[in-house]
This record gives sequence, C-alpha cells and structure tokens, in this order.
Amino acid sequence: MDITSTSPSVNDRADRETAPGVVVYVCRSCRSEADPNADPRPGATLAQAAIDLGRAEGVDIRSVNCLANCKRGLSAAMRSADGWSYMFGSLGEDDAADLVVGARLLSQATDGLMPWRGRPDSLKRGLVARIPPLHFTEETS
Repeated sequence: MDITSTSPSVNDRADRETAPGVVVYVCRSCRSEADPNADPRPGATLAQAAIDLGRAEGVDIRSVNCLANCKRGLSAAMRSADGWSYMFGSLGEDDAADLVVGARLLSQATDGLMPWRGRPDSLKRGLVARIPPLHFTEETS
C-alpha cells in the first residue's frame, strides 16, 4: 500500500451522505510499536478500510500523511462544520466501523458535541482532545 497516495475527492463519495458536515481524517503513516517496519503500515490499513466503508456508508473519510499523534498509535481526527472537532489515538486496524459510527453521532448532535452514550469504546478510551468550533465563546457553551 502506498502511504503517499491521496484520498478520494469529495466527488468520489457515495451519493447518499449519512453524516453531513463531518469529515474524518485517518493518519495513514501510523506505525505499529510491535513492528515499526510493517508494510503496509497499520495506519494505512485502517485508513483504507475506513475510506472503503465510508464510501459505502455515505461518510466522508479521508487519509492524511501524519496527524502528529505518534505516541498514541493509530490516530484519526473528526472535524465538524458546525460543532466540536475530535482527535483520537490508540485505535486498532479494525476500528473503521467505529469511525463511521462516531461521524454519524457527531453529525446528528444538536449541541455539536459527540454524545458519550452510543459512542464506540475505541472512541471513548482513545479520545485525545475535543476542540471547540471557531465560533465558540464561553457564553455560548
């Protein structure tokens, strides 16, 4: 797997978008502590699985070269147009479906926060940061 390849463009997504306003970014360069020379890299495996599932499920998932979260293993970020954004680490190569579920939860959240209830375990224990939206002020929280 070529870790320098690009993700599908917005035009390549499924016709039915099930998590509008949310984009998931998966780090394709993440390595395994157990085998740092593994090829393909675990990050690339997770990224491709997530992109494939996202395309089938109508969720915008893209790969990026590095999210600079190397100490937390396989990583992904979830950005919401109108809500909070999230950074996750310690993901597994088999967590693609969890990223799709998380994107849907965030997209459907009326307060812009991904609800804890219903969130997959990998997105609970792997939470690194929650980033406020650009328009956020303490008065609006």
